[in-house]
Amino acid sequence: MDEQPLSERPAPRGSTDGASPQPGYGVGPWPGGEDAWPQGEQYDPELLTAGDTRNVIDRYRYWRLEAIVADLDTRRHPFHVAIENWQHDMNIGSIVRSANAFLADTVHIIGRRRWNKRGAMVTDRYQHVVHHDDVEGFAEWARTQELPIVAVDNVDGAVPVDRADLPPRCVLLFGQEGPGLSAEALAAASAHVEITQYGSTRSINASAAAAVIMYEWCRRYAG
Repeated sequence: MDEQPLSERPAPRGSTDGASPQPGYGVGPWPGGEDAWPQGEQYDPELLTAGDTRNVIDRYRYWRLEAIVADLDTRRHPFHVAIENWQHDMNIGSIVRSANAFLADTVHIIGRRRWNKRGAMVTDRYQHVVHHDDVEGFAEWARTQELPIVAVDNVDGAVPVDRADLPPRCVLLFGQEGPGLSAEALAAASAHVEITQYGSTRSINASAAAAVIMYEWCRRYAG
C-alpha cells in the first residue's frame, strides 16, 4: 500500500495541471504589506506576498499546503472510499474530489497505479490516496483495520442506500462505470447497496454515484 506524495507548493495561475482555478476564485496579496501579515506557522509567505488563487475555502486562505492537510487530518470522517480501477477510468479524479469535499479519511485505488488526475482539480494534494495491487490485498488491509467493506453496485440483493445499514466506520467500494465491480470485489464486501433510480437508464455516472453515497453517510453521521 503506497501513499501518493503531496505536492510541495500550489501551482501558479495559468498552469496547465488543473491547479489554476476558474476566474473569480482566489484573493490578492495580503493588504498592508509584510508588516500587516497574520502570525502563525500555517501561513505561507509566498502566498501572502503574491496572493492565493487556489480553490480552497476561506478558512485556508494563505495557508501552506502541508498545514491545510494537517488540519484536515484532525477532522477527517471515519469512512474510506475505494475504487476498483481494473481499467482506466476518467471518473477516478472526480471521486477523489468528492472524497475531499466530504472529508473522507482516505481514497484507495485498487489495480492500475496510473489514473487521470485532471478531474481531481488538485484536490488529490489534500486527500490521502493509497494504492493496492489487487482486491485480495485491499480486502486484507480492510480486515486488519476492522473496517467493513460496503460495495456500491446495482446487483441482485443490493439494498437501497437510504434503507441500508451504513456503518459509521467503513470502506465504500465503487466499481468502474459500465462493468461495475468485479465478482471478487463483490465477494469481499460484507454489504451491497445501491441508489434508487426512477428513469430508464440502468446506471448513473460512477462519480455521481460516489458523491450520492458519501453525502448519505455525511447526512447520517457528520452532524
